[in-house]
Amino acid sequence: MATDTLKRTPGAGGATGGLRRLLLENGALTALIVLVIAMSALSGDFLTTDNLLNVGVQAAVTAVLAFGVTFVIVSAGIDLSVGSVAALSSTVLAWTATSHGVPVFIAVLLAVATGIAAGLVNGFLIAYGKLPPFIATLAMLSVARGLSLVISEGSPIPFPDSVSHLGDTLGGWLPVPVLVMIVMGLIAAFVLGRTYIGRSMYAIGGNEEAARLSGLRVKKQKLAIYALSGVFAAVAGVVLASRLSSAQPQAADGYELDAIAAVVIGGASLAGGTGKASGTLIGALILAVLRNGLNLLNVSAFWQQVVIGVVIALAVLFDTLRRKAGATPSAAGASPGGKGKQAGTYALAAVVTVAIVGATSFLHNGSSASADRKMGLSLSTLNNPFFVQIRAGAMAEAKKQGVDLTVTDAQNDASQQANQLQNFTSSGVGAIIVNPVDSDAASNSVKAADKADIPVIAVDRGVNNAKTAALVASDNVAGGELAAKSIAEKLGGKGKIVILQGQAGTSAARERAQGFENGLKAFPGIQVVAQQPADFDRTKGLDVMSNLLQAHPDVRGVIAANDEMALGAIKALGSKAGKSVSVVGFDGTPDGLKAVEGGSLYASVAQQPTQLGRIAVDNALKALDGEKVRQTVKVPVKVVTKENVAGFSG
Repeated sequence: MATDTLKRTPGAGGATGGLRRLLLENGALTALIVLVIAMSALSGDFLTTDNLLNVGVQAAVTAVLAFGVTFVIVSAGIDLSVGSVAALSSTVLAWTATSHGVPVFIAVLLAVATGIAAGLVNGFLIAYGKLPPFIATLAMLSVARGLSLVISEGSPIPFPDSVSHLGDTLGGWLPVPVLVMIVMGLIAAFVLGRTYIGRSMYAIGGNEEAARLSGLRVKKQKLAIYALSGVFAAVAGVVLASRLSSAQPQAADGYELDAIAAVVIGGASLAGGTGKASGTLIGALILAVLRNGLNLLNVSAFWQQVVIGVVIALAVLFDTLRRKAGATPSAAGASPGGKGKQAGTYALAAVVTVAIVGATSFLHNGSSASADRKMGLSLSTLNNPFFVQIRAGAMAEAKKQGVDLTVTDAQNDASQQANQLQNFTSSGVGAIIVNPVDSDAASNSVKAADKADIPVIAVDRGVNNAKTAALVASDNVAGGELAAKSIAEKLGGKGKIVILQGQAGTSAARERAQGFENGLKAFPGIQVVAQQPADFDRTKGLDVMSNLLQAHPDVRGVIAANDEMALGAIKALGSKAGKSVSVVGFDGTPDGLKAVEGGSLYASVAQQPTQLGRIAVDNALKALDGEKVRQTVKVPVKVVTKENVAGFSG
């Protein structure tokens, strides 16, 4: 079985040997201390009470997921489904409690039962079906995410108020997610160190065949291990949805990789047999500190992924070096005085960290005098040319006005955007501009900014159930109606068309789809033969359109909810595009306008994204200066065709 201690290596005596062993035994803790010190030195906004609490909140969901994954990895398995199971569990809770009137307590039990059921299916496929853990949990990843979308019909479901309090604070300062993280961490530590199932995990991970020969019922233990992982995933999903005030069917996408990374960074081996809850917590905190600090330092979200990848690689490398240096597994908890020594190590680390961080804090005294000229802009994604143009317009206006503008990329993750908005609030920016991933999910973060007297400007999409100084946007519904009218008139009011929808669950996808539906009501001769999501992505637009052409070769028109999908559809249509099949896009991106000019794209409903960004910064400055700002600032949409594209500028 595994241990958290290392045997003394011959020849490694004295102070040098002791320091070497200390670093080897507590590599993750050392890394966390170094990160905290470095971030405190580089950013005067990092070492504040509000920001440190933000770090805890941002680590909570990953940590809870990772505690469950720790059980699996210690037993030499892997669980890729935890993010999707978290989304499914929260969706079940919201769906049963709000749509079907089930008492909240019962709905919570159903959510946990959903996590257990998913875990049991994983365990059964692995233990009795003999599927590799990677394949079994990868299948569950897809199944759980699909069920979440089916149940929610692709739209967020409001969370019950009684459960949403899990995203609040106690006493006005202590976040409930942090308390949940601590409680779940203590449960995980107890299971690993004090229970029969915990000892079984180490035995199976150390040598499964030896464990079986010693009388351990390995198959039943694996069922229990994956069921436990499902329980922790369900709790994480409820906490995440509480923060966002809604169950998002696309929530926690990719979080399984963060959870696995936290476990590995915390010292567990993917080969099994080693790992502990405290190490996993440290790993989750390292990831949260990295993201928080890099946001405060205005590091690109793309480079953040690079940095986190390097950290994971270094963690695995360190694990290899530790083993070569003499790490040997032994029974968990078998080392006399081990827990006392570990507690002493953590206490010493805390004292050293506080002392050094306190010294570095003097570097930043008086450094935030110009906070009122700082702004934060959180965009839903920068993987789409439309939002890149919003950023360009905002940055140009900020430079013109002498404003320090920090831009972040939420990567279409509502939870990540909530973290970014919290970081802006705690760093004391003068104003915040937000392009919400989802209008409901951004509400709690916007309320927190409003409570801190920071004006918030919403751009392109509004924020529901929260006060914003202004909304700078085009009308997605009106734009959708224009797109429908354009294609219908081009086809003479009759013909078969297909619609490529945006990413399920996003506000833009829902509003544009509503506009398409409204606009087509006036043209009964237009028959919509298929509607499929292509996630605002060009490659997916190509694939989906290629598939639809097999079933509907006589299609005469295509409406796409953005230009990227329209360009993918044009590629699938080949020589038909612009001749026998007319395609209408949305957004008026540079590539889309080139296609309009070339004739392959009939029209694009242009929203002038550069103007959106410029006007958003201008209104944020007005709000800062106490000037009156209109509640809604509409930037008109425009249908751009070959006839008028030459004179159009986004």
